[in-house]
Amino acid sequence: MAQDHSADAVAVAAAECQHLAATSPPTNPKTTWEGCSVLLDINDGDRLVFARLSPAATLKIGNKKCSLGPLLGCPFGSLFRVGNGPGEPCLSRCSHSTSGASDNALQAIEEESIAEDSRDNRLLIDNNTAQNLSSDDIDAMRRNGATGDEIVEALISNSATFKKKTVYSQEKYKRKKQKKYAPKVLLRKPSARSICETYFKKFPARIGFLRVDTLSLLLSMANVGVHSDVLVVDMIGGMVTGAVAERLGGTGYICSTYFGVTPYPSDIIRMFNFNSEVYSRIVHVPVSDLSKSLDDFVHSEISAKAPSMLPESAECRNSMDISEVPIQNFDLIKEKSLNNEQTSVMSDVGESQHVASILCPSGANDLELGHDTPITDKLVNKGRQAPLETMKQWKTNGFSGLIVAAPEAEVGTIVHKLLPLLAYSAPFAIYHQYLQPLAACMHNLQTSKLAISLQISEPWLREYQVLPSRTHPLMQMSSFGGYILSGIRIRNSVPSSI
Repeated sequence: MAQDHSADAVAVAAAECQHLAATSPPTNPKTTWEGCSVLLDINDGDRLVFARLSPAATLKIGNKKCSLGPLLGCPFGSLFRVGNGPGEPCLSRCSHSTSGASDNALQAIEEESIAEDSRDNRLLIDNNTAQNLSSDDIDAMRRNGATGDEIVEALISNSATFKKKTVYSQEKYKRKKQKKYAPKVLLRKPSARSICETYFKKFPARIGFLRVDTLSLLLSMANVGVHSDVLVVDMIGGMVTGAVAERLGGTGYICSTYFGVTPYPSDIIRMFNFNSEVYSRIVHVPVSDLSKSLDDFVHSEISAKAPSMLPESAECRNSMDISEVPIQNFDLIKEKSLNNEQTSVMSDVGESQHVASILCPSGANDLELGHDTPITDKLVNKGRQAPLETMKQWKTNGFSGLIVAAPEAEVGTIVHKLLPLLAYSAPFAIYHQYLQPLAACMHNLQTSKLAISLQISEPWLREYQVLPSRTHPLMQMSSFGGYILSGIRIRNSVPSSI
């Protein structure tokens, strides 16, 4: 059973490496390439779509099915306009950037508002009689090949009340008509911030309701930096693992551990467009292997690699003992017996499944990360297996940080098993959307005297609109971003009672 499972893991890892090699970013990652993931921002955030670019890829925007081929080879941050006319291309690149246009529009609003403070909208009545241009006229303009910008200008010139509005109302009117008749598509580069904001806006349950300011605070409290070896428990689709890998930038290691025999799903990592160097730093190791002592782990590695190299001699099997053979000769070792191996494998699998049932009482098959996204028994590969020398180093020196994001699991059990794997004075940060599990975990750490500087933080983010005489918080905001338990692991000098 162990050989079949390892063979499946190797096969999946090989397929993953081929996929990464085919879609690895070019020498200039500032422009798009075939196979890369992009974030399409339609009409200033009204619609956010993740897409993988290829000449045959398409996207429906409004009533038109647009090809994404024109986006290949364009720099990130480019602005595209959706065509309206029958002979007009579906997506055409605009000559100006959206940031410059927004800054110029905002500056014009400020200048005109200062000069025309007396104008207001109190005499305007919305009775649908101010517009002289009918829908038939707009359809005729479209048939004649008029662009979306031309239609918007015609609507403004035929409005009887446009000049009577305030400058701010005029800008809102322009944006409303532009979104309808001349939609814009902004080509954004996927990053930890943009991906987290998009998921939090569309499907927050898939990332455990993790807000972007909470994610940044989580990385800071775990002291994630260059050349760090970070231990991660990521049950929110790979959001934390991808953010840590982005910050490390191809240095150090991200050890994504899991309970049971199957790694947790991590589809979000594919959206970061990491190169092969960054992907090689993401490894996945079960908790059962990390919890073994160094000698037991080395012996298990010897047993796993020995069967294919040993002669089929019963006399040799009976005369050799695995503990008496030097490590450098492990390729010449044979396991003692097939029955013992099967018995130990069944014991390890049963123990792992028992631990998983404790962490997830409802069962792994019933656990869901979001809408119709159940966790299945399908083998999911986050990167590759950890090298033997790296595992030895982790078992000797410990990890430099720990991040736990497991909203559906029991936090106290996870921390109790993983905290001894950290180096002394190493920080840890635990995220949960509710306060009570973190409070119980904090109490257990205080009584066991395993950590100091324990604190529970509640991040707060408020976005403001900053305009002349109209500076105020946005009307619709997220009032909750979860909680973070942070601390520093110490050595417990108090002798245990017998």
